[in-house]
Amino acid sequence: MSAAPASFSGELKERLRQRQQQVDARLEQLLPSADTQPPSIHRAMRHSVFAGGKRIRPVLCLEAAAAVGASEPIDLACALECIHTYSLIHDDLPALDNDDFRRGKPTCHKVFGEATAILAGDALLTLAFEIIGGIENGGRLCAEIAAAAGTVNGMIGGQVIDIESEGKQVDAATLEYIHRSKTGALLRTSVRSGAIFAGASGATLEAISDYGVHIGLLFQIVDDILDVTESSETLGKTAGKDAAQLKATYPAVHGMEKSVAMAEHSMRAALAAVEPLGERGRWLREIAMYLGSRKS
Repeated sequence: MSAAPASFSGELKERLRQRQQQVDARLEQLLPSADTQPPSIHRAMRHSVFAGGKRIRPVLCLEAAAAVGASEPIDLACALECIHTYSLIHDDLPALDNDDFRRGKPTCHKVFGEATAILAGDALLTLAFEIIGGIENGGRLCAEIAAAAGTVNGMIGGQVIDIESEGKQVDAATLEYIHRSKTGALLRTSVRSGAIFAGASGATLEAISDYGVHIGLLFQIVDDILDVTESSETLGKTAGKDAAQLKATYPAVHGMEKSVAMAEHSMRAALAAVEPLGERGRWLREIAMYLGSRKS
């Protein structure tokens, strides 16, 4: 993959750390405490939310807003993380990916049981829309994000086709649909919703939306590559599961060499999309380069 940007060891690393701390602090306030009745569900929610994620989606939301204006949509960013975490809890269940580890820790159902894990995911999705409902312009944002998480070109739709494609030969168009929907839709809406919150419209919103499309594809291609090339310890989840479950992945459909080239192309397209933003788009560009070079 591409070399990491020179600033990642310094300025970008610090920027991401600050953003992650900002998101974690607000999530701590937004989630019910572990002893709130009924405590079992709140412990399960917190177990997964605070399992050490990179907070890529909320960071993208915050940086997209910053590229447009001075707005800080921290609650919106946290709602996106709740939706993402709900999807991970459900993905890890035995009926879906059947994974024992996530972010290097036992998955929610391994600690709290399947029934509580299902309800914890449901609760996080519900909480996310409760949070968004309290935000100015929340109605438009609810519609935007619900569509990205839904069945028509959204996260759930992509998940369904992903499951139905296991063990089958899929073509490139089906593969792209799966990943633009399953992974890409929520990443795209993370930047779009942040920009909308900050008042973006016209060419600016179009540029940020285009960036989101390419970021979503980049993230998934790299994820597929890492499942083949990295260890479980590095990934924080079981490596090699895609191949073991005969999943539709970029290396499986296109081969490793072409997959690496496609990731590079997606990264460069993302950079080009926000080039018109100039200095305001700096962190979005550097995040794209970071995502193209990540190892976990």
